[in-house]
Amino acid sequence: MKAIEFNAYGGPDVLHIIDVAPPHAGPGQVRIRVRAAGVNPSDWKRREGQYRAFEDVRFPAGLGVEGAGIVDEVGPGVRDVTIGDTVFGFGENTMAEQAILTHWARKPDNLSFEVAACLPVVSDTATRALDQVGVAEGQTLLVSGAAGGVGTAIVQLACLRGITVIGTASATKHDYLRALGAIPTTYGEGLEERVHELMPDGVDAAIDVAGSGIIPELIRITGDPTHVLSVADFSAEEYGAKFSHGPPVDPARLFAEMTDLCSAGLFTLLIDRSFPLDRAKEAQQVSEAGHVTGKLVVRVA
Repeated sequence: MKAIEFNAYGGPDVLHIIDVAPPHAGPGQVRIRVRAAGVNPSDWKRREGQYRAFEDVRFPAGLGVEGAGIVDEVGPGVRDVTIGDTVFGFGENTMAEQAILTHWARKPDNLSFEVAACLPVVSDTATRALDQVGVAEGQTLLVSGAAGGVGTAIVQLACLRGITVIGTASATKHDYLRALGAIPTTYGEGLEERVHELMPDGVDAAIDVAGSGIIPELIRITGDPTHVLSVADFSAEEYGAKFSHGPPVDPARLFAEMTDLCSAGLFTLLIDRSFPLDRAKEAQQVSEAGHVTGKLVVRVA
């Protein structure tokens, strides 16, 4: 089968599409014939070696942690799916023609493979960030970098919790944020003043999605470092703020909730661009450059 692999830390050029033996499902796992795999900033950060302090990478290493496809092998102890079922979830090396899923859910017929493949990371990250930052119904949340995949999920899930959301993005994406339910504003110099104009009574909490070095400013805006959280800036804790990262908590429950929300039209996920497997390197370059609205996806079949 064809798969994306890299043999050393580095830039996009270390990625190669090669022929490898297919993996096999172990206990509590399933193997899928991959139809689509989500693209995440964690992919290129892992490839660059940014996670080496707390995560072991064995070379050659694959790429991709989420995907959707058709079950073609079921590991021992798995009882909830059979060969031929369509599923999505968290997995290993999902940018390949076949991949192992460690946590999954059935894909509803009204959900495309592309959107389903991109749901696990954004829904888990957004839910965990909202739970950890300490913001409740009736309060106000500032989301820095609100138009990307995780930002898109945070805005919608926060609004469903009865939270007022201010989201930062470039001016061209403000209509997109309004459609999600957020009050948009631009990022950059003067953010504190703009937020104060929008919310004279203050902001209760802030989540940094972009990792653009904005933690000190978010602390000034909220007035409390414990009410600021980042999912992208490793230095957040140096300022007294929180840094949120995995592993996922109760993914089966989360996937069930997300499919219900999607089916009811209460949650949407825009696919900004789609790439074939042999252009996974380009997908990472686009992700690393930033300015993605919604998610990027790699189509495998």
